[in-house]
Amino acid sequence: MRPVEIAFVETQLDEIAEIEGRIAVFVPAEGNLDQSARRINRMTRGAIEKLREQKGAEAAAGTLVSLAHPAGLKAEAVDVVVLPRRCTIEDARKAGAALGKARGNAALTVFAGPHPKAAQVAYGIAMRDYGFEDHKTAETKEDARQVRLMVSKPDEVATAALPLLAMAEGTFFTRDLVNEPANVLTTTEFADRLVALKDIGVEVEVLEEDALQELGMGALLSVGEGSDSPSKVVVMYWNGGAKDAAPLALVGKGVVFDTGGISLKPAAGMEDMTMDMGGAGVVAGAMKALALRKAKANVVGLVGLVENMPSGRATRPGDVVTSMKGDTIEVINTDAEGRLVLCDVMHYAQERFKPAGMIDLATLTGAVIIGLGHENAGVFSNDDALCNGFLKAASAEGEGAWRMPLGKGYAKQLKSRIADVKNVGGRPAGSITAAEFLQRFVQDGMPWIHLDIAGVASVKSETALAPAGATGWGVSALSRLVADKFEA
Repeated sequence: MRPVEIAFVETQLDEIAEIEGRIAVFVPAEGNLDQSARRINRMTRGAIEKLREQKGAEAAAGTLVSLAHPAGLKAEAVDVVVLPRRCTIEDARKAGAALGKARGNAALTVFAGPHPKAAQVAYGIAMRDYGFEDHKTAETKEDARQVRLMVSKPDEVATAALPLLAMAEGTFFTRDLVNEPANVLTTTEFADRLVALKDIGVEVEVLEEDALQELGMGALLSVGEGSDSPSKVVVMYWNGGAKDAAPLALVGKGVVFDTGGISLKPAAGMEDMTMDMGGAGVVAGAMKALALRKAKANVVGLVGLVENMPSGRATRPGDVVTSMKGDTIEVINTDAEGRLVLCDVMHYAQERFKPAGMIDLATLTGAVIIGLGHENAGVFSNDDALCNGFLKAASAEGEGAWRMPLGKGYAKQLKSRIADVKNVGGRPAGSITAAEFLQRFVQDGMPWIHLDIAGVASVKSETALAPAGATGWGVSALSRLVADKFEA
């Protein structure tokens, strides 16, 4: 789905009595009400002041309380949100998210007046106003899909909101992909949705199995051997920077469903493995966001799309496969398949594009969830400058990320008796040895980050800006990183 349309219009206090749907107004916990709040307070016979007296002093910024069917107004509710003028970006987004959640199917008019964080409020509304209902057949109420922000300087706020709403649209693209069931989002359907990004100026190329065979991507192809769905690599280019500037490469794991292969997963919870293409989903969403906001940078996104199934053709534990780089890999566990996909795509990205830096994203290990839970992605890097830039961007966007170690001691766990490397290093430090496996395929001098997003790509309970399910974690952080470090 696309984010709700948000219009930025001049404040019209005389319209208040006739507005239908929901009205929202911001009030500080203490101090004077703004002009809009004062007018609505008078029209509702002091209801806002009474509410503030009861709740305001103890209410945190972003807290919302609704006045249902207010007397004197046509609106079905007035949403009173605690938000001082001097608030953080996080508080402004939290306030917007509360409104996005409360809106339901009604039209919403927000009286933001001269609030300096009105654009961030709009972003919060857009991000939280999401639901994945493509496969529900029950009748639902018609959605007004209309939000208006009444502000003092609509053109200025609209300009400030434009790149934020582009990030929201990219995030929704990611969420839709990650939420989609695997019988719908096959490798072919996934590739087709990425090809559609051509409509917004992204150049897209699909490499089919014969091309992957010719390139020598034996590691990636081994993962999809047991599936009837063809393995693919999709390359997306956004060329918004200088013609000769090396691009940033984003590489995503796109396992559209992961049974574990011959190393079959337990049945309980296997239905969640529709999200194992989360890394590719984030890369796709980031590319869409960058194109929509017309980023002045060169970025190439590459995703390996496969399905990991058991069959008579499937790769077995103990098999040895050869990567595009030429390294031989002893497959100890076919459920450690994501690194086999990534290593070939990473090598291809470096050989073909000579990028200025490379970031891979994957729902790679359950071990990272044991270590970091669902609050932070695991961050592994060989370059402090790039890593610190990403951590700063993630923090600014409220997307949890925590740097984890690398080291030769961990790499030793991947030694194989019969091949150059094993695909797993045992239970200890499972997320770190996975990162060490990938680092083997990073060329000398290449700034690189590996993001293990297994704990943050899809969650069981709502987050600050998303309902339960796919979060779209990473789209905003990557977009900000590009703005901070790569835009001309």
